[in-house]
Amino acid sequence: MPTEQPKIIAVSSGKGGVGKTNFVANLALFYASINKKVLVMDADVGLSNIDVILGIAPKFNLRHVLSGQKRLKDIIVQGPLGITIIPAGSGVRELTRLTEEQKLMLVGELEEADVDFDVFLIDTGAGISDNVLFFCSAAQEVVILVTPEPTSIADAYAIIKVLKNDFRTRNFRLIVNMARTEKEAFDTFSKLSLVADKFLGIPIDYLGFLPYDQNVKDSIMAQKSHIVMHPNSLFAKKLAQVAKRLADLPPADAAGSLQFFLRRALRIG
Repeated sequence: MPTEQPKIIAVSSGKGGVGKTNFVANLALFYASINKKVLVMDADVGLSNIDVILGIAPKFNLRHVLSGQKRLKDIIVQGPLGITIIPAGSGVRELTRLTEEQKLMLVGELEEADVDFDVFLIDTGAGISDNVLFFCSAAQEVVILVTPEPTSIADAYAIIKVLKNDFRTRNFRLIVNMARTEKEAFDTFSKLSLVADKFLGIPIDYLGFLPYDQNVKDSIMAQKSHIVMHPNSLFAKKLAQVAKRLADLPPADAAGSLQFFLRRALRIG
């Protein structure tokens, strides 16, 4: 896997309940297991839960940073396998829509924190809120998670449409989650790809699928990583394939550094 440039990846979905945060957690741990330095930002500000999935309980979070009580470097915590996590606050309504001042503050705090990473995973919220669009449009790669359900496909198209039309994002990577078969997964991708090509004039890159597995739910209930609890499962094998394809993608832009992300975030913010 190439190591020359770090990856900044925003993971989003059109609707909630498609397994996005669980995917981010397992993806982070996979990269950490192959000696990548991983930074995870819980950007679902107001409804965060990546800390719950990873079984950690941070004392402070982004709410304390955005209110001026803490610096970003003070809230960063270590997770399993040495991954670095920026936790977000949960149940704080005013954080579900960051102000321009808060966005600028967050960008400045990220720059000053000076965290070293090979992979920066941003777990956004679902839908087309300002927060989601802000983080997706600033990232180097946008990964959309979708399930075979018609509502998930329709909502995934909605976020792709807004990002393309309003933010000129053109590179989208798709992963189909909870698919019963490989054919079901590819059919799901094909439906979304055809519509995006016809009405938006953009291609969508298919990274692969993650199979439905009851043990995934059991792992979440146990607050343990599925790929750690069930390393030989089909889910774990497919996740490894997706992770490697994502890491091997050529840079979508000229730079893949934190400074790249910050410059774009400032322009967008």
